[in-house]
Amino acid sequence: MTGESRSHTFAARTAEFLRGLTAVLTLTMRACPGALAVRVATVVIAGAAPVAASWLLKYVVDSLAADDFRTSDLNRAAAGIGLLTVLLAAGSAISSYADGRIRRATSTQAQSDLLTAVNRLSGLSKLETPAFHNRVQLAIQSAQGADRLIGAVLQGAQGVLTLAGFLVSLLLISPALAAILVAAAIPALFAHLANSRHRADMFWRTSNLARRQIFYRGLLTDTQAAKEIRLYELGDYFARRMRTDLDSINRQEEHLDRRLATYETALAVLGAGISTGALVWGVHQAAAHALTAGDVSLLVAALAGMQTALISLVGCIAQSHQTALLFSHYLHVTGVRDDLPAPANPIAAPPLSRGLELRDVWFRYTDDGPWILRGVSLTIPHGTSLAVVGLNGAGKSTLVKLLCRLYDPQRGSIHWDGIDLKDIPADQLRRRVSVVFQDPMEYDLTAKENIGLGDLGSLDDRERIHAAAEDADIHTVLTRLPQGYDTMLSRVFFPDDTEASDSGVQLSGGQWQRLALARALMRSERDLMILDEPGTGLDAVAERHIHDRLTALREGATSILVSHRLNTVRAADAIVVIADGTVHEAGTHEQLMAADGAYAELFTTQAEGYEEIVR
Repeated sequence: MTGESRSHTFAARTAEFLRGLTAVLTLTMRACPGALAVRVATVVIAGAAPVAASWLLKYVVDSLAADDFRTSDLNRAAAGIGLLTVLLAAGSAISSYADGRIRRATSTQAQSDLLTAVNRLSGLSKLETPAFHNRVQLAIQSAQGADRLIGAVLQGAQGVLTLAGFLVSLLLISPALAAILVAAAIPALFAHLANSRHRADMFWRTSNLARRQIFYRGLLTDTQAAKEIRLYELGDYFARRMRTDLDSINRQEEHLDRRLATYETALAVLGAGISTGALVWGVHQAAAHALTAGDVSLLVAALAGMQTALISLVGCIAQSHQTALLFSHYLHVTGVRDDLPAPANPIAAPPLSRGLELRDVWFRYTDDGPWILRGVSLTIPHGTSLAVVGLNGAGKSTLVKLLCRLYDPQRGSIHWDGIDLKDIPADQLRRRVSVVFQDPMEYDLTAKENIGLGDLGSLDDRERIHAAAEDADIHTVLTRLPQGYDTMLSRVFFPDDTEASDSGVQLSGGQWQRLALARALMRSERDLMILDEPGTGLDAVAERHIHDRLTALREGATSILVSHRLNTVRAADAIVVIADGTVHEAGTHEQLMAADGAYAELFTTQAEGYEEIVR
């Protein structure tokens, strides 16, 4: 690396450190200004008290060595030393309390800011990027350790006060000796800074391994995964993979720890040698009457105090450096821009009255990935139902994500009553849409909450929740649960966070699907209903019943049904067949059957399969 490159790297590292340090101080000021002020006061006391006590002790020793000392002056000096001892003891207790306040407040505020920032992302592109997940993982770690940076800064400030006081004392005794002690601390400082930089780099290099071993640990304790893990005897396999990742992380940490131990041993020997030499010099000076007995006591206190303060200060600077560098990940996440650009001139989404239109829509998930949709053009008039069918991987679910504006197309546009979706704020658009996704969430909450989350404004409206459950054909099942709708649908958490509570229950896959449908039906009055494979996990009879009910509910409303089971889409006003990311066919069921194309072939194949089952 050239000198210019090293200079640039050092400047960049310094700027990154200062940004992180400023951010943590600002965070702490927002979270707990009172506790920080108290902690600063204790730092001043703890930093100045040892120096003041040493000077008082010097006065006592010199006075005792003289023949004309006054007892009252010695008593006042002794009282001063006692008062400083009391202040140090009280300051220690108060600082511990303040540190606890700072730790809780900063951790809560930092994690709240992180979750707010992640939730601010309107789309899914960032959340589906491994590098961003690595950033989030390191941001969480640095957020939880924000108090450590504040603690290191305050401890460092205390060390600076103590060091400055003893340094002035040593300068009065021997300027040359003071210069030697300061010079000896410089190699330790650079060694610790280099180690903290390497450690911060290591955290970034191993972030993917750290996140993966957390995944393995969660997998081995997950109730949903437990069936397959035990059936296929995968426990030892995943445990070994977790151990491999942990061993890889530990090897890198061990390498850094060995190097630091080597540096610290060498520097400790150097410091001990200098202190011993200084003490021998002081004794000889006292023997030659160049120093008083009080000067020697001050020298001993200054040497011990400076040595302790220097070690503490170097460690605090290194800890601050490392934590501040890691805090750059927190700043990256909290400062990340929305992945869906905000419209320059936002337009409020009006109630759908004309319909939806896709105009030559192209989409792919990454810039170098394959095109999932290639030139899709569709019109969905208001009040009509559209069925989207096709083989797995054809792009059906991707189309749903675009209609919900979880992504924007790279080319082409989607229009709501003639308004480009990019001109409508994403949150406003979604308030007019109700969706059942192919892989709906199973929340570890009560049955009532699992349904009510579909419309937070109606979370406590039991009548409406019960009506949605009735429409989804899940009401009877829920009423038969131990606590009815208040039953916890989880085997992971206790209902009221006490072990004395009864454990919750777990629904079957089909029941969870009905519950997700009920959640979507809490928004049944919305302008657009999208059903992405709503029959997943249901048996044929239940699926038929649900689709009949949905057909009635969608009567006269604008809806999109995505399904690979063609017997459920016959009643739709229009059907489109997506193949290889394009609209392969479009028309009614009768028209597509008469065309004898891909739809007719798929429908006939599925019908023959059902006939085989019946026979």
